[in-house]
Amino acid sequence: MQPRTSAEEWQKRVERWRDSGLPAEQFAAELGINAGTLRFWGYKLNKAKREGAGVVAPVTEKRPVRAPSFVEVRTTTSPPAFELELGNGRRLRVPTDFDVDALGRLLSVLERK
Repeated sequence: MQPRTSAEEWQKRVERWRDSGLPAEQFAAELGINAGTLRFWGYKLNKAKREGAGVVAPVTEKRPVRAPSFVEVRTTTSPPAFELELGNGRRLRVPTDFDVDALGRLLSVLERK
């Protein structure tokens, strides 16, 4: 029968696990311990800290941030359906799917200036 592991030892293990950024299964396998027990101690120590028990140091879960291997960016430039030159020298490009009422309101505002 193996001797019981102290709370202090579990605290050290949990802190090393959190710092490693590894999943519990992988970290536990490397130490030869049960992943469920590791997660239990992480929970228990974090709960004790929240409740103000002076037994534990801060335990926070750190998860690795995985960046995507690539990001596809597509840019499409479609020519506007038409371009209007206003009396004041301004140009207005109107896309093919314009809103007729909104364009009318915009033109009336621009022509006033």
